[in-house]
Parts: sequence; structure tokens; C-alpha cells
Amino acid sequence: MQEFLEGNRRVNWSVERGADVCKLIEAVLKAQRYRRLSKRQKGIVRRFLTKVSRLSRAQVTRLIAQWMGTGRVVRQAARRTSFPTRYTREEIRLLARVDAAHEDLSGAAVRRVLQREYQVHGQKEFAGLSGISVSHIYNLRASTAYRQVRVRVEHTQGRKVSIAERRKPEPRGRPGYLRVDTVHQGHHDGRPGVFHINAVDTVTQWEVMGCVETISEQHLMPVLEAMLHQFPFRILGFHCDNGSEFINHKVKEMLEKLAVDFTKSRPYRTTDNALVEGKNGAVVRKQIGYGEIGAEHAEQFQKFYVAQLNPYLNYHRPCGFAEIRKLGRGKRRRVYPPNQYRTPYEKLTSLSDWQKLLKPGITPAHLEGQARRMSDTEAARRMQQVKEGLLAKCRTSR
Repeated sequence: MQEFLEGNRRVNWSVERGADVCKLIEAVLKAQRYRRLSKRQKGIVRRFLTKVSRLSRAQVTRLIAQWMGTGRVVRQAARRTSFPTRYTREEIRLLARVDAAHEDLSGAAVRRVLQREYQVHGQKEFAGLSGISVSHIYNLRASTAYRQVRVRVEHTQGRKVSIAERRKPEPRGRPGYLRVDTVHQGHHDGRPGVFHINAVDTVTQWEVMGCVETISEQHLMPVLEAMLHQFPFRILGFHCDNGSEFINHKVKEMLEKLAVDFTKSRPYRTTDNALVEGKNGAVVRKQIGYGEIGAEHAEQFQKFYVAQLNPYLNYHRPCGFAEIRKLGRGKRRRVYPPNQYRTPYEKLTSLSDWQKLLKPGITPAHLEGQARRMSDTEAARRMQQVKEGLLAKCRTSR
């Protein structure tokens, strides 16, 4: 037996499960005088019976124990709990016809329909179904008798993604917590146009824009990394909606390397990402418009954002910073006083110990030089001049 078990040859057996297997086990145990064997020898016999009978080790152990107690091996029939059938096949078919007539209402609504058919309209064939529970309606819909009459199509269910934490970020007056979103520039000649990537800091409203051909990993990841490097302060948080362009493992790995808190918007909380969505209309659509821009112009727009638009937005374009005033009964109101309109750079320098928040290699003198290089109006004119030339090239190619 031991040599047989140690061999690697495959053996096919003609013994069928049932009485023949029981007779085989009983004969082997008697022939080997199983009661007198040592523990090691019993293990060899048990392994042999497991292999030749094609039963599991636990099943063979139970049959051996039965032989040790009674001297016989008899497999008992499986005992399955059977429940009485409450709803007949005709009632299940009746439920299917009701679902077809009402076009698949919810279980609670169908239950009420069944009750009304019997109690209000006096339809006696609904007597059994009138007392059905909501949960059992769904059980019957999955039954074979129901599917023989009517097939229900289950729509694709949303898949839960464990990437990012679903909550609102809490910057607590510290810059570095970004709100990020994408803006699509329509279709050009039947093909998708460019995608604008907009990232806005929650506290200072420091805004950095990027442009990509597609929101695939190949085009998005290099531009997104370049955008994060354009912020002068350390990035502490990254918040976006639930789109797959950001909720993926590549973005997650990049943010983990930078030790950045990754969060996403909550359902039915439209204000979680409202800051960047407002910037999409006030900046992206106002500066770029709604016209079609081909994907081949993405690189040119990316260079324009880095050299012209982003410096203008952060050093020369004032933003409104709201003051929250508490009213009676727990109400709050956002007020924008005239003295709270500042550029993102001015807002950054107004924070306490803002120099300590800067990235290594970024000095206050460097930022001051960027802000003093030209006046606000001059920076706006140069930006508009380059933008008009870029948009003219897009119209010409169109």
C-alpha cells in the first residue's frame, strides 16, 4: 500500500460510489486487520482508501469509525431539510404576469398590488399571494417557475472602489489641500477634443491648469505630476469626484509616494468639490470658451498654461474670499467684503508662518520676483495675446 501511495502513476478505478465503495472499504479493513495495526499503519490504510474510493479524508474517517463500532460500513442517505411549498406554480406564474403588466415595480409596490387585487377588486386567484412578504417576492422572481414564464434583466450594479476615502477634506486654514476636476472641450471632427485638468487649492485658491489629449494613463499622469510641482507649497490633500481618471491605482501610487491624503466626494454632497467646479466656469470656460479644440493641440495649450495662464491666475487675478457670518437659528451667510479680494499669492503671504509651508528650493524672494515682474494689466494683455493666437491656430486647422 505504501509503495502504491508513493507512486506517481495515474490509476482509473471502476468502483462506483455507493454500496460498492462501502463493500470495498469493509473488505480492506477486515483483510488488513485494522484494529491490530499501529498508528502509522492505520494512516497508510486510511490514505489508501481515500485514493481508491475517491472520497474525502473526512468521509473515509467517518466510515472507518462506523466499522470500528458496528463492524459494518453503510453509507447513510443524505438528510436534507425540506420545507413545504406555500406558493404553487400557478401563483408564481400569476406573479410573473403582474410584473409584466406593471413593468417591474419594486417589491413593496407589487405586494400592494397583489393585496388590492384580492381585497379591493375581489380577484380570488390572488388569495395566496395577498399575504406574501416583500423579500419573498424577490425569491420567487429568481425561481425556475418564474423564469419559465418571464426573464428579468438585472441592470449592471455599481462597483464599489476602495481607492480614496469618501469624505470632505478639512484644511483648517493650511494651504496644500487641492480640489481637482476635468473639463472636456467637446468633439472635433467626430473625435474627442482636449481635456483640461483644473487643480485649485482650498485655502489660497492657488490654481494650476493642465491640458491632455485623453484622460488615459499615458497622457494624464505626466501632466498631473507636472501640475503638482507647480504649486509653491507642499501638497497635503488631493480631492476629486468619483471619475475613473483620478480614482485608479496609478494616481493612488503617485499620491502615496508624496504622502498626500487622497479623498473623494460623498454622494448627495454637491459642495464637496464646488470650489473647482466654480473655477471651471469662471476660468476655464471664460478664458477658453466652448468651441471645439482638437486633441492634437493639447501640448500647445499645456505650454500656454505653464508660461502664461497659470502665472496670471496666481499673481495678477484677484479672487473673492468669503467670510462666514453666523445668523440666528444656526444659519450662516457667505459675505465677500471689498478688502477680501486678493490674488492667491497675496492670500498665501497673509497666512502666518507661510514661509515654512513652501517646498524646498522655493524662496519668498523667488515668488516676490514672479509677482513683481509685470503689472496685472500687462500680464493679462500678454496672456490674452498668446491665447488669441493659439485659438486662431485651432480655428484655422478646423
